[in-house]
Amino acid sequence: MNQQHVQPTSAIPPHNCLLAALPAQDRERLLKHCDLIALNFADVLYCAGDSISHVYFPIESIISLVKPVAGSSGLEVGLVGNEGLLGVTLILEIDRAPFHALIQGAGTALRIAAPPFLKELKQSPALQLLLKQYLYVSINQLAQTAACTRFHVVEKRLARWLLMTQDRAHADTFHITHVFLAYILGVRRVGITKAANSLLKQKLISYRRGIVTIVDRAGLEAAACNCYQADNNIYALILGGVEK
Repeated sequence: MNQQHVQPTSAIPPHNCLLAALPAQDRERLLKHCDLIALNFADVLYCAGDSISHVYFPIESIISLVKPVAGSSGLEVGLVGNEGLLGVTLILEIDRAPFHALIQGAGTALRIAAPPFLKELKQSPALQLLLKQYLYVSINQLAQTAACTRFHVVEKRLARWLLMTQDRAHADTFHITHVFLAYILGVRRVGITKAANSLLKQKLISYRRGIVTIVDRAGLEAAACNCYQADNNIYALILGGVEK
């Protein structure tokens, strides 16, 4: 796990959506305890069952939540980008990680140690409410992903995943490999290749040497299952005041 400290946060505007939604006084008090760090692709922030020592507010990075399954490499059940945070279960006074937290997209994040985070949480009703709302949204995403994995074909799941990643990367192009996609979506590599080739033939994406580019966003949304829009709808309904 190679986490590189970047600079003090006093000069850093809050590009995390949850932090930006806090009242200025609450946000500034929380930021005083944060470090801006750089996270690298494939870094593991913690494994399922580990003690949650830090909370992460992604800014440019993307964190994959992977549920380990006996006899397999696990399955991705959620994504966290600058719309959310990692470590939300601390608000339940549970400091054990329920998932592996794996960096899917390299970039920066604000990191705060658990003790000062919990202290600020007690002092800020606004932070408490915001994180309760975010926890509900996260639970809904977990349930949506479980249903998606059971009922939807790989091509539609891949389209949904690419859209979710693009939303969090805030870019049309990002790095990903078929091997990593097979691991994240819990399918064989040949299934990912077949699904990706179908999206390529429809000219919805392009792919070259591990670099995916979204060519036709509207077409990709049409190709995805309705789980993608369902996730967005629940975020808007519960966290409507938070600008993504």
